[in-house]
Amino acid sequence: MERQSDISIRRFSAIAKPVKGWILPVALLVAWELASKQSNAYAQAFVPLEKIGASLLEVVFSGELFTSLLASLGTATTGLLVGGAAGLSVGSLMGLYPPADKLIGPVFHAVRQVPLLGWIPLIGLWFGNGSLAKTLVVCLGAFYPMVLNTYEGLRNVEKNHLEAGEVLGVSRWQSYRYILIPGALPFIFTGVFHALAFSWISTVGSELLFSAGPGLGGLMQTAQMAARMDIVIICVASIGVTGLLMNFVFTGFSRRLLRWRATR
Repeated sequence: MERQSDISIRRFSAIAKPVKGWILPVALLVAWELASKQSNAYAQAFVPLEKIGASLLEVVFSGELFTSLLASLGTATTGLLVGGAAGLSVGSLMGLYPPADKLIGPVFHAVRQVPLLGWIPLIGLWFGNGSLAKTLVVCLGAFYPMVLNTYEGLRNVEKNHLEAGEVLGVSRWQSYRYILIPGALPFIFTGVFHALAFSWISTVGSELLFSAGPGLGGLMQTAQMAARMDIVIICVASIGVTGLLMNFVFTGFSRRLLRWRATR
């Protein structure tokens, strides 16, 4: 006979399951609030939640937060589209044509060893500190994972599918359009997923380094210079929540589009 304690544990687990994801954030908020009440020095580093809430309302109603958020999203989207498209093209070229792989591969793999931050001085000297420089950094962030994943995806397409296409007499373009790209889609979506994350991260990084025009990074830097820790925290939270929402939306979209994989 099942013990009463086991039944109680199962009931508690069933009740706690929907809120498990909230336990750690709530615990951190409680610890933050307790730390802010220790002394004035602590309150400078751990700004009270009440003050953060008031500052949030301030930047929301002034439009400053949404203006900066939209600017950052615009930079990230532009960099993702341009860098992703370039990465898809170069990855396809390298994956489909061995001579192109031998020609481009060594240069690409050498260049991608340079971290994004390592390109900042060169991009700044070539293109200045404006929006173009920021977008180029984001493009690079999206470009590398798209090349690698497209290349791997095309190289891992099942040979029997290609052989079936040859038997049916499909052209090279039809083979690419109807066999290679669908076969490589899981890899390509992994590349887009990584490119999305790198685009968002590099957007905020480039805004902090180039500090040109609106954006969450620029807003955060301005707040830092004005010693507005509350605004800095709001910016950090906005960056995290926005990145989480982007991942959530893209994961749902990719699961829906690639649902056929579960039935193979």
